[in-house]
Amino acid sequence: MAAINTMEKKLAEYKCDTNEAICMKLVRFPEDVEDDSTTFHPEFSHQVYGDDEVAFGYKGLQIQLFYTAGNLSTLFKVKYSSKVTETFDCVEPDDIEGKIREIIPAGFTCNSDDFISLLEKEANFQPFGTLLHTYTVHSEDAGQLTYQIHKVDVNCAGFHDYHKRLQTFLMWFIETASFIDADDDRWDFFLVFEKYNKDGETLYATVGYMTVYNYYVYPDKTRPRVSQMLILPPFQGEGHGAQLLEAVHRFYCSLPKVQDITAEDPSESYVKLRDYVLVKLCQGLPSFTADKLPLGFSVDMAKEAQDKLKINKKHARRVYEILRLRATDMSDEDKAREYRLEVKKRLFGPYRKNQREMAKMKKCLRPEELLSHGDQMDTQTQHEELEKSYQVVVEDYRRIIERIATHA
Repeated sequence: MAAINTMEKKLAEYKCDTNEAICMKLVRFPEDVEDDSTTFHPEFSHQVYGDDEVAFGYKGLQIQLFYTAGNLSTLFKVKYSSKVTETFDCVEPDDIEGKIREIIPAGFTCNSDDFISLLEKEANFQPFGTLLHTYTVHSEDAGQLTYQIHKVDVNCAGFHDYHKRLQTFLMWFIETASFIDADDDRWDFFLVFEKYNKDGETLYATVGYMTVYNYYVYPDKTRPRVSQMLILPPFQGEGHGAQLLEAVHRFYCSLPKVQDITAEDPSESYVKLRDYVLVKLCQGLPSFTADKLPLGFSVDMAKEAQDKLKINKKHARRVYEILRLRATDMSDEDKAREYRLEVKKRLFGPYRKNQREMAKMKKCLRPEELLSHGDQMDTQTQHEELEKSYQVVVEDYRRIIERIATHA
């Protein structure tokens, strides 16, 4: 037994956390390759290396995935200090390289010098598609930086191969990501680029992107549905996501055939971002003025949000709640109570549905079967959960209100 434990400990030295082992870069200058400060790591690697996100068989494992900042030409290189087969017989290491090769497209290089030589071609890289929006962000280090958002369709020359490289980032930063069929002409792509200067020339760096699928709505409308959205790690926290989502929303608002804009299985962070953008868009609409908010969510609000901004009723309701919170003096007990009841009325919907289902079950289930569902009929618990939900929602709303005030 002692010998087995000793062997396990020795083998454990050859296990590596794949999130730490994978080193990524967006390279602009040759010196970036050796600069550790430009390195970032995945948030997830389970879609490539399994749920435990561990690679076996190597000490000091480093998996380099470096991309040129604009065209995303790729360096893929695996380094390690020792391999398990050098010490133990009949023990096979994981196929580290094979798993990466399954997701990155052909055309990458494994040689650092060849990769650095590709940087010279970055001056030839130009953003794909049609320019939708330009904006600036102030950086303490670099001053005023300029960004562009472009709309691209699948037929744009050179975009297909570029997109194959771009979508590899999804595997590392979106937990349940999958690659899409970019040949389907119902896909729209929106890309964010940073303009930067190198040796007197203007170059472009890839910042992030969004994919949107246009569903048919009978008889003559479409419903764009956001599928994937990613701002690359070096650019996160700078407001690019909001700029991108707002630009995309305004683009579809300009199309008469669009009924409304939705998202596929949105994450919690995406919902918060969408709330922020939609509040910005709606706060100037006549039906959402401060004097009308205390009167409750109205048909006019839902209709105006739908007609002018392609916002469906569910999302318009959330916008109304946020704007009403901003306009409500919560230190006034009566006004605070009115607001609380208004929000809880919406939150109570799932509980009310559950009660209706339980009423049906009472008619067809035996007493012993009903007992197993007793916890669902606990009114006190429902009230407590409702209060918790309300507090979470209001806290999220306050953050959005603070963010809008900050960027006013």
